[in-house]
Amino acid sequence: MSLEEKINADIKAAMLAKDSAKLEGLRAIKSALLLLKTSPEGITEESELKSLQKMVKQRKETAELYKTQNREDLAAVELSQALVIETYLPQPLSEGEIKQIIIEEIKLQNASGPGDMGKVMGAVTKKIAGKADGKVVSTLVKQILSQ
Repeated sequence: MSLEEKINADIKAAMLAKDSAKLEGLRAIKSALLLLKTSPEGITEESELKSLQKMVKQRKETAELYKTQNREDLAAVELSQALVIETYLPQPLSEGEIKQIIIEEIKLQNASGPGDMGKVMGAVTKKIAGKADGKVVSTLVKQILSQ
């Protein structure tokens, strides 16, 4: 079952259950998938994943903005949508798993210091695409290469 089919089925279930919070998140996903379908590159599993990650990140950032403006009601809506979208993402890697992948890649690339960060980051991000936040990976690569 493709992601689009799963989303459509879940939209129907949310409508029947009258779960408006979940329905909003699902409709946002469906909208993003429709935009991907009509894009010149077309829709791929990787583009679906990137789109979902971007949506989660946007909603979390927006929720933080709302919190700084004392709008907890709007922040709660954004966070609930982010939670719904996150259920369609793969399970994220733990920090230990990410470190292990980085160390393996540093050995493969014969990287020796911070100057090799670019080639290590490129290889690591391909391996863990969609399973870890880029900022976390970048911080860990810097930390490990500077040791």
